[in-house]
Amino acid sequence: MQKTILITGCSSGIGLDAAHGMRARGWRVFASCRQQRDCDRLRAQGFESPRIDYTDAESITKGLAEVLEATGGTLDALFNNGAHGLPGAVEDLPTEGLRLIFEANFFGWHELTRQVIPVMRAQGHGRIVQNSSVLGFVAFPWRGAYVATKYAVEGLTDTLRLELAGTNIKAILIEPGPITSKIRENSIPFFERFVNWENSALREKYESSLLKRLYESSGPDRFELPASAVTKKLAHAVESKRPRARYYVTTPTYIAGYLRRLLPTRTIDRILSDV
Repeated sequence: MQKTILITGCSSGIGLDAAHGMRARGWRVFASCRQQRDCDRLRAQGFESPRIDYTDAESITKGLAEVLEATGGTLDALFNNGAHGLPGAVEDLPTEGLRLIFEANFFGWHELTRQVIPVMRAQGHGRIVQNSSVLGFVAFPWRGAYVATKYAVEGLTDTLRLELAGTNIKAILIEPGPITSKIRENSIPFFERFVNWENSALREKYESSLLKRLYESSGPDRFELPASAVTKKLAHAVESKRPRARYYVTTPTYIAGYLRRLLPTRTIDRILSDV
């Protein structure tokens, strides 16, 4: 029988490439998006596309129900992917902004995962793949909100993996570094809504660093890879008989993982303080 996968955040970037890539590998792909217009666009491309907005619990339940109705109540794999950024110094992040990004990047993932696990327990197998980040295990300046959500995803997934030991359900992390996507562009409205940088004690650093990175296109980041690099790791995670617990993607992720194991925190702080 054709295997099934639900992928979130498929309007662009990693999610969109994963939807096309997994379909090309013979999977039945449910490519969900946050906005209905993106779902309609994907349906025009031949995808089944339920609307799932991680900040809307009702859409999570309805979207999954749509998938399960189509499959007869089964689902082989879930790829939690949809997320957004909220750049800014930690001292300038209002709690309201943190709550919103946690709803989108963490609590919604947890809610969908909790609803999928009983399905996978009933069928006796499943793969839950979480698209984390190199920022799930190292912190970069100006990215505190995003870092916090990814650290949370890593901790929860590691715990889930331990609790699912002895079942045929695997919880897996993918940890990309710089990947071609719209995440920087999509983070600008959240920055403008929540961060009062003009009145920040760090205003000069905003002007010399973060604002240029947000608003001035300088081409791809060094070591940046296309979204297909993530899709390649996703395919291994859901198709291998013995998937890894975590998959690094991009050279910076491998370097960060290596340095984190070898160097003291103070040394890493010096390396990353001006990134």
